Amino acid sequence: MEPEEKKHKYEYIVSACLCGEKTRYDGKVFVKDKIKKLVDQGKAIPVCPEVAGGLEVPRLPCEIREGRVINAASEDKTGNFVDGANKVLALAKKHGIKKAILKEKSPSCGSKHVYDGTFTGTLTPGQGITSRLLQENGIEVISDEDF
Repeated sequence: MEPEEKKHKYEYIVSACLCGEKTRYDGKVFVKDKIKKLVDQGKAIPVCPEVAGGLEVPRLPCEIREGRVINAASEDKTGNFVDGANKVLALAKKHGIKKAILKEKSPSCGSKHVYDGTFTGTLTPGQGITSRLLQENGIEVISDEDF
């Protein structure tokens, strides 16, 4: 007989910053009730690829520029973002999760738009590092703005 935890079937990976967890770059806490409810019901696992990749809270904002993730002090943080994305993918695979609800505009989680790397608040079509990796591995990514 398998332990109870093994029988649990999660449906989603969700951005932890949408569920009241203090993971945002600026340390602020937000809750999107509809997404938090999925976690409370045991249907979703909250993740933060940036924290999983070793970045602290708070931290300097990061944006994608020429395929690299750069912070506001021009430091390359791409390795942290890739490491965190790989950890999220491994978690999704471990639990057989095929859908993710992620924070739009984030350099990790954006699925349609990300900031353009100029730190001027300008959006450009594109995907964050985690969003792209999940999609490349057959996991549907849903923007929090569309959920």
